[in-house]
Amino acid sequence: MVQCFNPRLDLSFAALSDATRRGIIDQLGQGDTSITSLADKFRMTLTGMKKHVQVLERAGLVVTQKVGRVRTCRLGESGLKAEAEWIETHRKLFDARFAALDEIIREMKQEGSDGSAI
Repeated sequence: MVQCFNPRLDLSFAALSDATRRGIIDQLGQGDTSITSLADKFRMTLTGMKKHVQVLERAGLVVTQKVGRVRTCRLGESGLKAEAEWIETHRKLFDARFAALDEIIREMKQEGSDGSAI
């Protein structure tokens, strides 16, 4: 069995598989925000929000900084570059395979319209 082992991508895609964490990324795209503000915005407990933020931190998607009693979140500097590159590579592969399939179907239809058996 072939396995693609990339712990960084595994963490990122696992983190992004949750709708709340994607929402946190969207919110941080508008500016740095405290965990308390995020918890209020998403109507969840502070403990629950901290857990979501920790998952995003482990994936490198979010960075936090504590100043006094306030922990502020911001987007990670790496962004989603590696993830976007992986997706783009595989998108091109899918596009090429579907184009080849479309060509085969077009040829089969053309042969069928000529009266020959499909």
